[in-house]
Amino acid sequence: MSDEPENQNETTGWDGGSDNLADDWAAALLEQQEAAKKMTAPLQKPASPKPEPATFEDLGKSAPAAGTAKGEDINLDVLLDVPVTIAMEIGRAKINIRNLLQLTQGSVIELERLAGEPMDVLVNGTLIAHGEVVVVNDKFGIRLTDVISPAERVRKLK
Repeated sequence: MSDEPENQNETTGWDGGSDNLADDWAAALLEQQEAAKKMTAPLQKPASPKPEPATFEDLGKSAPAAGTAKGEDINLDVLLDVPVTIAMEIGRAKINIRNLLQLTQGSVIELERLAGEPMDVLVNGTLIAHGEVVVVNDKFGIRLTDVISPAERVRKLK
């Protein structure tokens, strides 16, 4: 027995010649391309008219945007009624979950801050000042001892 095929069709294609096989593939590909063109042809839209540039009305003299070079005053009255949350932080502590789950009434948690050290005053989570606790008409209050400058606050945000 030899490794050669018994008939010519096994090596050259179904109809006896390798040229015919290549021609069949070429014809099939051409047929597929023509079918694709026919399917996309109805989907193509006719050319639309040229778009015109948008026109906008002059808004007149509105409040200048922040950072304008004109040096005009910006009206900040809109911001004066925006509510913010102010909080005083006595201190913080890190404990693991096991100790957290063991806390009961009367448990004491040691804070990282020393007694007599000023408290942090936070506005919407941002440190703005330090102060000491006072009592005013049977209510707690805080006397500000150090206010952080706006430039320093902006520097800490970056």
